[in-house]
Amino acid sequence: MKQVREILAKKGHDVATISRERTVSDALVLLRDRGIGAVVVTGSKNALEGIFSERDAVRALARHGADALAMTVAELMSTTVTTCSEATSVDSLMAMMTDMRIRHVPVLEEGVLSGMISIGDVVKWRVDELEHDKRDLIEYVSAR
Repeated sequence: MKQVREILAKKGHDVATISRERTVSDALVLLRDRGIGAVVVTGSKNALEGIFSERDAVRALARHGADALAMTVAELMSTTVTTCSEATSVDSLMAMMTDMRIRHVPVLEEGVLSGMISIGDVVKWRVDELEHDKRDLIEYVSAR
């Protein structure tokens, strides 16, 4: 069964983080500059404290208007963070993301942040897997 570590081996272990004291405006600039949809929010000693996503930003802007931009990330982040490990199966991760309607899952190994998996990463991995299977089947049928 394929595991999250296989996705991370291809995409890398880099995770965008932001401290809880930074502003929402800072977080949005980071999201834009990195071309990502969520950042992990860290506190003292780089401990995972939450996640701030585009969805959090939209909700904040709808609720607080432009004032949300000056608020701290800690005020508006999601504090319930679903995580996985590198040993989590990709099938389990897909089911979790679908059932919980989440798009970004931080990867923790022994309590330490080791990566971030987005729904886009999972879809790309699955498409690549299907392409590989297709090539194998074509080779098998052609080898007759």
